Amino acid sequence: MEQLTVIVPTLNEADNIEPLLSRIFEQGSPAFQLDVLFVDDGSTDKTCERILHFGQTKPVRLLQRERPTGGLAGAVLAGAAATKSRWVLVMDADLSHPPERIGDLVAPLLDGSQDMVIGSRYVPGGRTPGWPWWRRFMSRVASLLAWPLSRLHDPLSGFFATDRASLIQCKGDASGFKIALEVIVTAPRDFRVKEIPIVFRDRERGESKIRLGILVTYLFRLVVLLGRRMGAHPGPDRLPTPAKSHSIPKAES
Repeated sequence: MEQLTVIVPTLNEADNIEPLLSRIFEQGSPAFQLDVLFVDDGSTDKTCERILHFGQTKPVRLLQRERPTGGLAGAVLAGAAATKSRWVLVMDADLSHPPERIGDLVAPLLDGSQDMVIGSRYVPGGRTPGWPWWRRFMSRVASLLAWPLSRLHDPLSGFFATDRASLIQCKGDASGFKIALEVIVTAPRDFRVKEIPIVFRDRERGESKIRLGILVTYLFRLVVLLGRRMGAHPGPDRLPTPAKSHSIPKAES
């Protein structure tokens, strides 16, 4: 059976740990064995205590970074370095990414048809219910700015699965929150990427980590990646594989 490590960066997400793990472990499959690795960047609430409590009875581990660097990307890369699983899946701890889609993200990797699968808000069937117009606009603009690097609709979603080796190879100066884009840019020319639709929901508990500094870091890294791409030999665009039809979880009442 294949081993899948779910990497979840955390910072003060105590109220979300139990519901997140309950939903993750409901996604058991005969095709893969789940292992959840939390990478904590200095939580001051009971996040770590609750993770360790679950680790007594479930395949749940905790990596605490004493001196966090690189933001969310740094946490994800630290998690990849701390596991031996061939396959890794990255998701947020705030329940914005639906654990019910884990199997759909992993299946194309296991059958060898894709090298990376992204849960997309912007392919047909994807939705962001409850977002105000200005947030939709800003998110679309951020994705549009990445268009010279990737023709994907949603390279910044943060919910994706790939092989650990592809994630590890972009280790170095990657920083910010758009680690999936870093993987795509550093991957070989024949790297196959597919998007599947997801319903992305706002957090219900805890405080959002999005700050102006994170957006500034994204713009800086975008310039660096664009320079790197322009200095390299041009390769084919990262065109997404058309998404097959998938059932979308119904909106909660």
